[in-house]
Amino acid sequence: MEYGIRQLSALAGVSARTLRYYHQIGLLPPARVGENGYRYYGPAQVDLLQQILFYRQRGFELEAVRALVYQPGFDRLAALQEHLARLTAQRDGLDALIRTVNNTIASMKGEIEMSDEQKFAAFKQNLVAQNEAQYGAEVRAKYGEPAADSANQALLNMTEAEYRHFKELEENILQALRQAVAAGADPAGEAGRAVAALHAEWLRMSWHKYQPAMHLGLVDLYLADERFAAYYNGGCPGCAEFLNRAVHHWVRAE
Repeated sequence: MEYGIRQLSALAGVSARTLRYYHQIGLLPPARVGENGYRYYGPAQVDLLQQILFYRQRGFELEAVRALVYQPGFDRLAALQEHLARLTAQRDGLDALIRTVNNTIASMKGEIEMSDEQKFAAFKQNLVAQNEAQYGAEVRAKYGEPAADSANQALLNMTEAEYRHFKELEENILQALRQAVAAGADPAGEAGRAVAALHAEWLRMSWHKYQPAMHLGLVDLYLADERFAAYYNGGCPGCAEFLNRAVHHWVRAE
């Protein structure tokens, strides 16, 4: 079946202006353009648009989406399976949070007893599940099953205070990266040293044993895998590269 631009817009819930822009940047060219200048889209374009919207829903920048869907040997089935794993992890995380809310309500009513650890376990379980869905395969392939399992267990074993500090560190890293990139700072300068130190402290909380070589390998993965890059570059293009260069300079210098 073939769709005109307004038909596809209505079908996908995407504005015609967005579809024109996707064509302009080479992300979603139409199957053909009629003599009247109208764009027409076939089954291949419909499937591609679905993939684009899946990645956009996950927060990927358009440039990252284009790099993924046009990479040689792009496997649509594998991509869909990855999307499913990601969505399932999100659902499982929400289910855990809903159970915690219900248990907290029951505890306040005096129906059950709830420990302080139980009050926060769902937040950590949710984070582990999401990390596994999004990055688990790559991390396990690079560092092995024991290292990945150990990192997950370290996160689950955190106390309330440790987990709060862990999340604060995560936010501090992102904020420091945005400020450094916006200021045009040198990764080999003081701003780079501070970012590398924060990132190392964050890793020490989630790894059984911090190893500089693993730290260097991880920040290389941030650049090699668009999903990692999208996390750090979200709203701040260049942040993943700054982090990579800062860690390579300062971790090697230690």
